[in-house]
Amino acid sequence: MHSHTPTPAASLAGFDPRSGSLIERALFNHRHIVLLLCALVTLLLGWQATHLRLAASFEKTIPATHPYIQNYLAHQKDLQGLGNAVRIAVANPKGDLYDAQYLDTLRQLSDEVFLLPGVSRMQMKSLWTPSTRWVGVTEEGLEGGPVIPDGYDGGPESLQKLRANIARSGEIGQLVALDGRSSVIFVPLQAQDAEGRPLDYAALADKLEALRAKYEPRGVEIHITGFAKLVGDLIEGVRDVLGFFALAVAIATAMVYGYTRCVRSTVLVVAASLTAVVWQLGLLPALGFALDPYSILVPFLVFAIGMSHGAQKMNGIMQDIGRGMHRLVAARFTFRRLFLAGLTALLADAVGFAVLLLIDIQAIRELAIAASLGVGVLIFTNLILLPILLSFTGVSPKAAQRSLRDEAAALAASGDASENSGRFKPQAGLWAVLDRFTQRRWATGTLVVSALLGAAGFALSTQLKIGDLDPGAPELRADSRYNRDVAYLNQAYGAGSDVLAIMVKTPEGGCSALETLNKVDALEWELRQLPGVDSTNSLALLNRRVLTGLNEGNPKWYEFLPNQDMLNTVTAGAPRGLYNDACSLLVLSTFLKDHKADTLAGVVRHVEAFAAANDTADVKFLLAAGSAGIEAATNIVVHESWTRMLLLVYAAVVALCFITFRSWRAVVVAVLPLVLTSFLAEALMVALGLGVKVATLPVIALGVGIGVDYALYILSVTLTELRQGASLSQAYHRALLFTGKVVMLTGITLAIGVITWVGSPIKFQADMGLLLAFMFLWNMLGALVLLPALAHFLLKPAALAPLGSAAATTAASKTVPGGRAATAT
Repeated sequence: MHSHTPTPAASLAGFDPRSGSLIERALFNHRHIVLLLCALVTLLLGWQATHLRLAASFEKTIPATHPYIQNYLAHQKDLQGLGNAVRIAVANPKGDLYDAQYLDTLRQLSDEVFLLPGVSRMQMKSLWTPSTRWVGVTEEGLEGGPVIPDGYDGGPESLQKLRANIARSGEIGQLVALDGRSSVIFVPLQAQDAEGRPLDYAALADKLEALRAKYEPRGVEIHITGFAKLVGDLIEGVRDVLGFFALAVAIATAMVYGYTRCVRSTVLVVAASLTAVVWQLGLLPALGFALDPYSILVPFLVFAIGMSHGAQKMNGIMQDIGRGMHRLVAARFTFRRLFLAGLTALLADAVGFAVLLLIDIQAIRELAIAASLGVGVLIFTNLILLPILLSFTGVSPKAAQRSLRDEAAALAASGDASENSGRFKPQAGLWAVLDRFTQRRWATGTLVVSALLGAAGFALSTQLKIGDLDPGAPELRADSRYNRDVAYLNQAYGAGSDVLAIMVKTPEGGCSALETLNKVDALEWELRQLPGVDSTNSLALLNRRVLTGLNEGNPKWYEFLPNQDMLNTVTAGAPRGLYNDACSLLVLSTFLKDHKADTLAGVVRHVEAFAAANDTADVKFLLAAGSAGIEAATNIVVHESWTRMLLLVYAAVVALCFITFRSWRAVVVAVLPLVLTSFLAEALMVALGLGVKVATLPVIALGVGIGVDYALYILSVTLTELRQGASLSQAYHRALLFTGKVVMLTGITLAIGVITWVGSPIKFQADMGLLLAFMFLWNMLGALVLLPALAHFLLKPAALAPLGSAAATTAASKTVPGGRAATAT
């Protein structure tokens, strides 16, 4: 039976401002104060956001408390260049390096690199640095000296001496290319510059590019690799990310306007979400944080979550105004109905981000803090500020009436406008199709298909690898300048820049002991047999080479001589990179073909097994230094954290859903679609060739938090209607009309927004765009299709507490003009 629809003025006159919860009364009865406070906070944090730095740190991307990293940090001073370093290959495209003009260019470039901020100058090496030496055998015994001969003048005789010195230096394949057409400037970096400030990787990368632009016109080709250059390229690409962010905002604005045809409500929804981003970006520098390339997606995720919640609030207010309510009453009723569901969803998001704090990698922890801050401010901007703003502005009357046309037609066609509780037939179209999933036949088929998809997704997800799966930098395109430089160095030098160093700790003065070096020699031989290992270098290997040299280069003498006096003699003249000054640490460097996850895992397993069998009280084989060693430790931490993180995220979501719904059946209905999406998203990562690493680890966890929003909004309305005596078909239909339309709108809008990222020059962002679009759509489909199918079997009216029971006290209902309960938990 239809009741008379009151005028907005009558609606406001009949409304008791003392009704509602304490929070609602405190906010809406003091609307002007709330707006003033929000405006002041926005101005303050907007000013703070102008001080936000885009930066990165090598130290923040490594697990500082892992035993391997602890070993590396404990001996860092004795490990020359086995941490964060840049390699600059200078090639002569018209000849070889034995060219006076090339060598002069190399000298000038080496001198300029030496003076760059953050360079560890004592450890830097090139053909022109005094630390680059040769060792040879003469009639008088072992001799040596700097590779660049004394009195070098660029003439034929000097170049001939240089050729001989390089041949005797052992640097071919290290500093000198195998074909002799290029040489490397090896540049270890410090965590801080000379003034004690953190190294600015973006500035350093810009300086390296400036040197490339300066010297390449002089007839050389320059190839640069290393963490600093990679981060510099990522930061450069991040400037393009801002364009994609703007495009996503434009798409979201257009889609919301297309749905509402109301300028003021569209502007307010987008503005509230952007305000949340401003607050988040302003809080970061206030707390001493910076934004790095791996957390650049966080502001967009905050915007996306904000749009989802904001559109729900706007839609509820628009419908109530269409029914004749005053805009203030509509805002308060919408706040009353949806605040708890929205708060639960945002808390689930925040917990999903906060769980990342358990991962012992500073970059991920800072991402977790930044994302949690962003979700936290959404409680104020989109759950509180937006309804208050709409209570002042209202919405376009035409838009308000338009929002109810589909609903009115559906209710009239189905007879659901009455208090009937039986089966009904919604109008033809999408609503009719979705309603079928509440029926046994379609629900059974949906569960079977979902189970098959889940099983296939889980089976494929077991192939998900930890770490990088491709050579070079998978964050960048395969044809990027950086990855072309990596390919050049790998080809020209016979080994990549991926070095895994094993530290052999001995008593002071014991690094040359026969027993110790014999074990190092044995391990070195075993490592060279492993797939993925190109070569090795150690004091034991130097002994073999020296013995061969002392016997006219006869390969029969390529042997490890069990003679302590001989070992002591060779050690005395050995480069310090092979052992430290106190002769208490040996370094066994393993040069790998790549840093793929399987390659690193194979070497680590072998070394650990060898150490377990050969360690003594005095001699310990320790992992790991070098770029590949550090990455191996990172992979181990990520692998240990992956499953634990997902379990904790789901535990938090389950707990929050149970607190909200007070029904284990409702929790299962809400969570199972998320589990399916997780399996399928991991399977998609396998198909895309993505490994789980620092850059990708947070994304699946975030997908769980974001995805639960959709389920919460639809399930909260469905449960309230069921507790009021409606059938599942009626309850689900009303949920679709009230919140389901917006779930579809936001799911499709956000998926379209992020799918544009496939055009990004940063492959990491392109891959994340595909992954996020997939999760937005599948979470939406799960909420619209799998949720009602599960509800058919689990949400039986007899199993649900009535509306007035303690289990349902969170369901705040309010009968509105039109004769139906427009409520949600």
